[in-house]
Formats: sequence, C-alpha cells, structure tokens
Amino acid sequence: MLYRKFARRLEDFLNNEPRKILLVNGARQIGKSYIIRYVGKQLFKNFVEINLKADKEGMGIFQSVRSVDDFYLQLGAIAGDKLGNKQDTIVFLDEIQSYPHLMTMLKFLNEEGKYRYIASGSELGVALAQTPSVPIGSIAIEQMYPLDFEEFLLAMGCGQNTIDGVRRSFENRQSLNDSMHNYMLQQFKLYLLVGGMPDAINKFLENRNITQVRNIQRDIHTLYRIDASQYDEEKKLVIRNIYDLIPSNMENKKKRIIVKNIEGKSGHKQYSDYAEEFEYLTNSGVVLQVRAISNPKFPLLESESKILLKLYLSDVGLLTNLLYGTNVNAVLGDVLSVNLGSVYESVVAQELHAHGFQLHYYDNKQRGEVDFLIDDYDSLTVLPIEVKSGKDYKVHSALDRFIATPDYHISRAVVLSNEQKVYDDKGITYMPVYYVMFFKNLSVADGDCIIPEIPTVPE
Repeated sequence: MLYRKFARRLEDFLNNEPRKILLVNGARQIGKSYIIRYVGKQLFKNFVEINLKADKEGMGIFQSVRSVDDFYLQLGAIAGDKLGNKQDTIVFLDEIQSYPHLMTMLKFLNEEGKYRYIASGSELGVALAQTPSVPIGSIAIEQMYPLDFEEFLLAMGCGQNTIDGVRRSFENRQSLNDSMHNYMLQQFKLYLLVGGMPDAINKFLENRNITQVRNIQRDIHTLYRIDASQYDEEKKLVIRNIYDLIPSNMENKKKRIIVKNIEGKSGHKQYSDYAEEFEYLTNSGVVLQVRAISNPKFPLLESESKILLKLYLSDVGLLTNLLYGTNVNAVLGDVLSVNLGSVYESVVAQELHAHGFQLHYYDNKQRGEVDFLIDDYDSLTVLPIEVKSGKDYKVHSALDRFIATPDYHISRAVVLSNEQKVYDDKGITYMPVYYVMFFKNLSVADGDCIIPEIPTVPE
C-alpha cells in the first residue's frame, strides 16, 4: 500500500471532530476512495460504501431521495445488516457531486446523528455551486492531491530517516554530499516521468515498464477530457480546448493562456468570458491555476489585480507523457536539445499547491516575469521563486529587478535548479530543486497555534 499523508488527516478528523461531516475533494484517480476505505475500515466496525456516480448511471435509487427518512429507507435496503450506531458505523458517500441535493441533506443527516458520514467527490467545487443550500457549519472540506515527491520517495523505498536527514539539511541551508545529491536528483527525475497518480506508481513499482505507465496516464488524461461532458456541447468543447492547450502553452515564452487560441477565432472575448470554464477545470482538480500579480504585497490575495492566468496540469507525469511519450532520455538524460523548463515549473507548482500555497506569478511590463510568488509568513513579505532546469541558473534578470524594487520590501528570494550547492548571493538563496518538497505554508501547518494571553489593562 502506498503511504499517503492524507490518511493521518482523515484519522485526526474522524477521531476528534464528531460534529461535522468531512467532504474530501480532489481530481479523479488520485486515490481518494482507496484511502477513505482503508482508514474507515480501520476505525469503524461497520463500513458502508455507496458510489453515487454508479447509482446515477444504474438503478438511481438515491436520485429521488428528498428527506432523511427516504435516505434511511434506501440505505437500510442495501446495507441494513451493516448498520449499527454512530460509534461503530461510518457511511461513505463516494462521488457525491453526482447528486447535489444529497449535499444539502448532509446537514440533516449530521443533526440526526444515527451514523458517522464521510463523502468524497472530484468536482465538489462545481457541485457546491449548484447546491440549493450549502450546509455551512455541518461540513468540513479537505483537499487531496496526487502523491507529492516525498510520498513518491517513500513508495520507491527511500526510508523516512533518510528523508528526515535531507529535511534537516534543507532547514540548515546545507548542501547534500555528492552521492545523496545524485540519488535525490535521480529520484526527482523519475518523479517527473511517473508522476503522482497511484495507479501509475504501482505499475512502475511492479515492473518499471514505462510503456505501461504511459498507458495508464493516457487513460487518465482521456478520462479528464470526458468528464467535461456534463456541460452543454458548446461549453464542453471549450473546456476540452483549454485543457488540450495547456502543454503547448507551457512551451511559449509567457506560458499563459492566450484567449484568442481557445476557440481558434478572432474577436473581442476576454478572460472573463471563460470564467466558468476555468472554474470547472480548477474545481475538478485537473489543472492548477496561477494568477498574475504586477504589484506584489503581503498577503498576495490582496494584490490580485490581473486576470491573466497560467494553467498547469495537476500531475507532472501526465505532462511528460504528452510531451515525450516513452522516450525517457528526454527527462533522465542530459539532452541539450530538450528544454525541461515547463516540466520543472509544473512540478514546482504541483508541490507548492499540495503544500497549501495559493499560486501566483509576477508579471510586470517594465520588470519582466518571475515564475512563482508565495506568501512568506516568517517575514510577512512575499517570497519570489525562480525555477531553472539548465546550467544557466544564475541568469535571472527579471528576478534581479524584482528584488531590487524598494516598494516590494523583498527580504529574500529562491532559485531552484539541478545544482547541488546551497548558498546565498545578493539576497538570493540557490538550492536544488528537490528541496521544494519541504516548502510548507505555515498558515495551514499542522498542530495548534496558541495566541498568548493579553495582560489585563492596569487600573
């Protein structure tokens, strides 16, 4: 079984939050159902699973359910022998986005308190927008992602002690020795090929056959395109066009979405005309959206002023499959004719997003473009990140101009590349790209954050 960090979050919630129902959101094929099934069976005597997408495509017995009593009647008919009480029974409603009316009912099922519930879906953002009454206060939403690089290392047999040692080197801003650096870089490049989809990783572990891995990735990519079919014909085609444009956009200098290319015709359409399509792709978890910022300040959410977007595929393995197919040398070898810049940017976006960061990039007509901006909660400023895949990692004129701008109050910057050495130079920290696995958003960190007691005002 592949180790997933999300299992701990599930356990913590089910053990410590009996007053709410957890909704697990995330793209299809990332292992949501598997990990919920595994944890649920570990913690509860009775585990009942209902796939609502299969129900909708089959008998549709939950389609007409409009009350708690109706729900209990249907639940008892299919799983009566597995139902106990709230302490020993959990009901897993998989693909709940298939029935938005059941999302409203979660509030009443929660108040009734007969059993524990957990739900998952691949398009919960879309479904919640269609839900007549969102059960605020009764649900908690957690996002799940493909396996990140640390989880991939564990799957590949790298021990936790080794990862902890590498983490200490990152925290101390130290370089790894030659053998460990070469090992980590090699594993990182394998991750670029295999990605974080559980089926692809399991197939790679089984026989290291990249052709079979690519077949799985191709099927997932096709599935994501098919999922757009819930929309009318016109929107469906637009969504697919946007999705299909992502790899070629990544090869452009600006890498952003060009509106006129979406439908292949000239006109006066703007980003806002495709807001629903962008929202679907983002909410379904199949793409990562990176918004442009031209005048950054902390927190970055306050600085969003541009609609210009970059879109990345949510899994780097899907991207390298589309770009290079079964030619592993394009990634593993040092082929001068192959520019891996877009691939490196994609994997960094994937890691940052999985670790809780909102994704932004810097775009300024006078000063240029910087790959990523994230909130730096240590210094309460903005941290710019430049990603380099080649040997020219010290060439970054836009980043130099960015940190030299007094109004931005930038205290530090980071350049990620293949180079081994960790060092500081002119306010920039250079470090190997695999260290991105340890970038963590402190605003969503695990554990408690205690505000010190405020002394009483003296009389």
